[in-house]
Amino acid sequence: MMITQTALKDRSLLGLKDISRDEIESILNRAAHWEAQKEKLVPILESRFVANMFFENSTRTRFSFEMAEKRLGAQVLNFTAAASSVEKGESIYDTVRTLESMGIDAGVIRLKPAGVLQQLAQKVSVPLVNAGDGNNEHPTQALLDLYTMRKTFGELKGLRVSIIGDILHSRVARSNLWALQKFGADVRFCAPPTMQAPELAQHAPYVGLEEALDADVVMMLRVQLERHQHGLITSAEDYREHYGLTEERASRLKPSTIIMHPAPVNRNVEVDDAVVESEASRIFPQMANGVPIRMAVMERAMKL
Repeated sequence: MMITQTALKDRSLLGLKDISRDEIESILNRAAHWEAQKEKLVPILESRFVANMFFENSTRTRFSFEMAEKRLGAQVLNFTAAASSVEKGESIYDTVRTLESMGIDAGVIRLKPAGVLQQLAQKVSVPLVNAGDGNNEHPTQALLDLYTMRKTFGELKGLRVSIIGDILHSRVARSNLWALQKFGADVRFCAPPTMQAPELAQHAPYVGLEEALDADVVMMLRVQLERHQHGLITSAEDYREHYGLTEERASRLKPSTIIMHPAPVNRNVEVDDAVVESEASRIFPQMANGVPIRMAVMERAMKL
């Protein structure tokens, strides 16, 4: 059966802002199917080739995608920008077109600049999956976050979700905002003034830390220390004192509240070490849930 170029493009996952609640729900439901499979290898994509193209480092996300792809039997090509011709001046567009011409069936892409992925998707014929682009979106992270919440609470409607930390630079916060609101969740932000994204205030309010901690889900964001060379935070210790989820603050959460973090965690900065390992923490289950979510996304992108 021939698949049209338009149909192939519809299999891309560039973000969650512009796809429907039903589409998101279908991915979550399919992930539940994959999680329930006892066999580690279900080779429904054994004749398909996928390239994981990481122009920005992320070992954890790349391994999660690779595990998902290989569990489905796909042939996987991996490269990072440091090992590719991009370091010699080749453009991201040329790199993607080169791999497309070699016959890949889909591409997973992470890059630093926002907006480039959307332009690439218009110029290539294979489905592209966003593994994080700048401070725009990180759709599969938000999908695994929603999946984790749904497994805990049964449904997303009415959940009070507080996202705390570096909202300004966070693609995770944006993807979660767009997706959670489609399901009727109440999303609130909490951030130091220098880490707020003012354009998001019309979509979700900024509240103080004490109010933010009165929630069903407390999602702490990674303080991206490498992006704060211009004084956005004075020190990791100061951040922990004013915005970190310390043991004392965690002890005041509702018994039913869960703690989340997209990882990797700066322990004893965003979240105290003991809190990461606490019963309320879903940080490691989130990582585990990334595999069935990405299996569902890659099946959607590549299954004939």
